Amino acid sequence: MKDKKEMKNEEVEKKINEEKAEETTTENNETEAESNDKLLEEKKLLEEKINSLQDSLLRKAAEFENYKRRTENDQLNLLKYAAESFIIRILPVYDDLQRSVVHLGETSFESVREGLKLVLDKFTKTLDDQGIKKIEAKGQEFDVEFHEALLQQPSEEFPENTVLEEIEPGYLYKDKVIKHAKVIVSKGLEKEDSEK
Repeated sequence: MKDKKEMKNEEVEKKINEEKAEETTTENNETEAESNDKLLEEKKLLEEKINSLQDSLLRKAAEFENYKRRTENDQLNLLKYAAESFIIRILPVYDDLQRSVVHLGETSFESVREGLKLVLDKFTKTLDDQGIKKIEAKGQEFDVEFHEALLQQPSEEFPENTVLEEIEPGYLYKDKVIKHAKVIVSKGLEKEDSEK
């Protein structure tokens, strides 16, 4: 009989364990279903975020390409029309020179001279306004940064390496030499000449 009771107890325990297992499985399935729903929602949110970021990235890349193209065009135009403001300032001088040539036959030599002096003064002022200055050379010490020596001549009145004469003027644009002055430079007297 004990065996039967034990068997019954075992069967009851087995049924209880089965019911518990079923309940646990049901709970696990419900938890798993909830978890799956949450994962699907998270997946959808992440996909939306990825799509949004990809769209934003494509827009930024397109904006950058447009900016790059605009900048390149601006630089090309800047180089192409760099001298525009200078030309605008020089055109009145050109017009004055043309008027002077037209009136050459009608006026006296003195009035032509005064007119040309006015045009030269206007032109000089325009160059000064642009930062162009003439290099002072005559009587200065020879400097390869500013002068280009064409000849050397012996001189008693000037020390060695002094600019005796300016053949062609030189010019500075702001702080840069754009044309060296072509000059004749003094050199030391030869020994025979100095002994005499």
